[in-house]
Amino acid sequence: MAAPRVERGTRMKLVVVMSGVTVPEVEERHVKAVVEAAKAAGLEVAQPRNREDEEAEIVDAEIAFGGVEPRLFAHAKRLRWIQSVGAGVDRYLKGPLVTSDVVLTSEKGLVGTQLAEQALALLLALTRGIAISMREQTWDARIPIRHRSWELGGRTAGLLALGGTGAEIAKRAAAFGMRVIAIDPEPPMIPPEVEWCKAPLHLHEMLGQSDVVFCSAPLTAETRGLFNKTNLGAMKPESILINVSRGEIGVEEDILEALDSGHLRAAGLDVVPREPLPRESRLWDHPHVVITPHAAGASPFRGDRIVERFRRNLAHILADEPLEGIIDKIKEY
Repeated sequence: MAAPRVERGTRMKLVVVMSGVTVPEVEERHVKAVVEAAKAAGLEVAQPRNREDEEAEIVDAEIAFGGVEPRLFAHAKRLRWIQSVGAGVDRYLKGPLVTSDVVLTSEKGLVGTQLAEQALALLLALTRGIAISMREQTWDARIPIRHRSWELGGRTAGLLALGGTGAEIAKRAAAFGMRVIAIDPEPPMIPPEVEWCKAPLHLHEMLGQSDVVFCSAPLTAETRGLFNKTNLGAMKPESILINVSRGEIGVEEDILEALDSGHLRAAGLDVVPREPLPRESRLWDHPHVVITPHAAGASPFRGDRIVERFRRNLAHILADEPLEGIIDKIKEY
C-alpha cells in the first residue's frame, strides 16, 4: 500500500495522542523525539494535555501518533495516517476508521523478540518445574517436579500465526530441537525452521500433532474465542497451551475444564480473557498454570524502535513511498 498522498505546498500537522496509550516503555524522551522529528520535517505539532484538547487538535491534523480510539476519530476531518503505539490494534478497529482511507500503521513486526522470549520462558517454567517449586516452596516438591519434567527436543511446536512473533518463536523452538508446524491464513514468509504452514481449515491437524501450541495471533473476528471447548478438545492429549497475544482468543472456563480433566497438561498465559484478571479466577491458583500480567511486550528497546519506525514512516510519507507496519483494516492485522 502506498503512502497517503498529501498536497504539495501545504504544511501538515501532527497531533500526539497519548491519553489512551498503555505501553510504559514509551517514555517522555520518546515522545520528545517524535515531536523533534516532526518539527525537523516541517510539520506543525500539537501536544494536547487532555481529551478535550485532543478532540480540538485532531480536527485539522493529517497525522496522529499514539492511540486514536473511535470516540476521537469521530472528530478527525483531515487525517491521513495514524502511527499507533502498540502492536495490537483491535481496540482501534471499530466504526468509521475501518472503511476510511486513513492508513493505520503499528509496531507490527517489531515485538517478536520479546514476545517469543516470554513464550519460551512460560513454557520452561512449566516443563522444568519452576512453577511447582515457586508454589510449593518445599524440598518435597522435587519428586512431583521430576515426574512432570519434559525435554523439548523431539517434541512438536504448533504455531497459531506465523507473523513476526511466530517466526521468532519458531527459531527458538527449533533451537531446542523441536519440530515446528504452523497455521496462518497468509504468512509474510515461512522460516526455514517451519516444516509446514497451512491454512486455518487445517487447524485441527496442527492441534492434534502439537505437544505445545503457541498462540501469537491477532485478535480478529475469526480468532476471538478460538480456544474453546471444541478446539481445545482437538489438541493432543497432555499438550501445553502458551498464549502471548490476546486473551480473548481463549475461553476461560473451557481452558479450566481442559486443565481439570488433564487433557490439557498446562497453560502459560501472558494474556487472559479478562484483564485485569480478578483474584477469584481459578486460573491464578491452578497448579498447572503460569500467568504473567500482560508483560510479554516489555523490552528496554521498545520505545526506541517505535520512534525509529515513526521516523522512517514520516520520511516515507513525505517521499510518497510505502509505509512500514501497515494494518489491513478489513482483515484486522
